Amino acid sequence: MEQSSPSSQAADLYQNFKIRIKFADMPAYVAGFSRITALDSTTEGTDYREGDVTSTVRIMPGLAKFGPITLERGITHDVEFAQWANMVWNDGSKEEASRKDFRRNIIVDVFNEAGLLALRYILYRCWVVEYGTVPELDASARAVAIDTLTVQNEGRE
Repeated sequence: MEQSSPSSQAADLYQNFKIRIKFADMPAYVAGFSRITALDSTTEGTDYREGDVTSTVRIMPGLAKFGPITLERGITHDVEFAQWANMVWNDGSKEEASRKDFRRNIIVDVFNEAGLLALRYILYRCWVVEYGTVPELDASARAVAIDTLTVQNEGRE
């Protein structure tokens, strides 16, 4: 059975997905996902004391942390994310240039039932924390093989 390349059918492949991803430096979508975990962040509070107030602690915003997000989709023949994930785990045997460029800004577009863009998130300085390309397989089960990608980010808008 001949398999088509992702670039030849890119528009058709992702049209039915409600969550589509593209790299900020590329114009076309590189993947469609069926599920994404919450985009969460926390900001630590830092205690301080004003010079003339000795009995009250003030709290100011400290370091902000952005939690990783996990994306899920059915297994596809798309290799964009596998190539990106491999940049992080480069052991020096491949081009060193790819190692320094493993962080990428990604755009997460969420579409409504009518297929219109409803939300857009831009995630900054993302890198792959975990990539599950071969899930547990059971030939007697009637389950869809799920591809998971967990991405760490350093901020969003």
